[in-house]
Amino acid sequence: MNIIISNANGQPIYQQITAQIKNMIMTGELNEGDPLPSMRLLAKELRISVITTKRAYEELERDGFIESIVGKGSFVAHKNLTFIREENLKQIEWHMQEIVDKAAMCDVPLEELIELLTLIYKGE
Repeated sequence: MNIIISNANGQPIYQQITAQIKNMIMTGELNEGDPLPSMRLLAKELRISVITTKRAYEELERDGFIESIVGKGSFVAHKNLTFIREENLKQIEWHMQEIVDKAAMCDVPLEELIELLTLIYKGE
């Protein structure tokens, strides 16, 4: 599993792990039933605390992305399409907020922003 941890990133390490695994699941890099590395193995590979990987796995399980089976490990859960759509909408909203902030800094009016979004959406 290719997870990249950045200490320069202001985001806690467990959230970086969670976000990257969620992304792997949503993009199909990880599929339903695929095993995840054990918490100890992932901690060793990333050179972080097992407590950090445990927290990431707990969050992924709470959000419905993985299932943990005692004695067997953690696996990618059945994809809940409604939940995945919600996750994608959260990411879209985050990116749109960045766009709105940049547009405000450049005094781009809302009408122009909507027109630009419409053109991009239609592929023009």
